[in-house]
Amino acid sequence: MIDSLSGSYRDVIRAIGEDPQREGLLDTPKRAAKALEFLTSGYRQDLKTVVNNAVFESDNDEMVVVRDIELYSMCEHHMLPFTGRCHIGYLPNGKVLGLSKFARITDMFARRLQIQENLTRQIALAIQKVTGARGVGVVIEAHHFCMMMRGVEKQNSTMASSVMLGDFREQQATRSEFMRLIGKG
Repeated sequence: MIDSLSGSYRDVIRAIGEDPQREGLLDTPKRAAKALEFLTSGYRQDLKTVVNNAVFESDNDEMVVVRDIELYSMCEHHMLPFTGRCHIGYLPNGKVLGLSKFARITDMFARRLQIQENLTRQIALAIQKVTGARGVGVVIEAHHFCMMMRGVEKQNSTMASSVMLGDFREQQATRSEFMRLIGKG
């Protein structure tokens, strides 16, 4: 993968009018290839491996919220970054998920070419799948470089997306409690 990507980056450098043999650019194709391999590592991960059996029996049936999970992804339309924070809440149904797994699940889906709306849904469905929760809520707030660095060039805009499943969708009180706990209600 690295060799193939390196060759492609060399071609891109040439196509924009630069010399890939220039001293400062000699190692750029390989460095860029390694960076892209890392930034798309989510394609080479699966939910079962990421969760790694970290689902535990629990009598807790009250809402669990993990806020401010930082995320870094790449827009599938322009291959430019978007960065932000993910907030996840769920209502356990006899099982809880190990705390670090929320960040690992977020990263697995974020490290793919994405649009924020799909990323939000993928995270919510994955949490639902592994926990069997009575409800799941996911909110993502992000800054998109495709809007900041090109096009309309708006530096201070933030996109918010949410997905509510189960009780989070059906019960206004549950949804309101989640939004209040993440500082949005």
